[in-house]
Amino acid sequence: MMGGSYAGNAGIFLIQTLFGLYAGAVMLRFLLAMVRADFYNPVSQFLVKVTNPPLLPLRRIIPGVMGVDMASIVLLIALQATKLLLIAAVQGFSIQPLGLLVLTLAGLLTLLLNIYFFTILIQVILSWVSPGNHNPAVALIHSLNEPLLGRARRILPPISGFDLSPILVLVGLQLLEILLIAPIQDLGRGLIAG
Repeated sequence: MMGGSYAGNAGIFLIQTLFGLYAGAVMLRFLLAMVRADFYNPVSQFLVKVTNPPLLPLRRIIPGVMGVDMASIVLLIALQATKLLLIAAVQGFSIQPLGLLVLTLAGLLTLLLNIYFFTILIQVILSWVSPGNHNPAVALIHSLNEPLLGRARRILPPISGFDLSPILVLVGLQLLEILLIAPIQDLGRGLIAG
């Protein structure tokens, strides 16, 4: 009996890792396209090649809307919902459709905030460790974060040469996690339990 729970935990870990990594790649591709990052950057090309197999057929069916890649959004929803369904199956319970939809939304919002949180953190650390060093990944991180950091700089301009905008954005991201995503997750769990 105990061995089954270990196997179940290992299965859940693998599901979360594999689906999380792939959803992260799709989300990064979507976000980099939204900020019009360098398409020919090696990291961008890697993301394109990794995510093209499911996205190209989806794009034939689902067109973009006002510059938004709707196929990527549909793929993200499908990946997150499948991940939740597989985890529920491993744990031996079922998820109601409305609860699944709400938890899928919460999971995708969490992924979005985590991507921004960690890329901003990486950008800050790299600015201390190796400022001015050119790296393809750093250029993409800068392209991804600049829309948020630029707005934050308008609210909190640099003080004596210190750019505090990353702190403002990181605090804002944590507040969104607490005030927006946690209630959505609670609602989803309530719909599953109810």
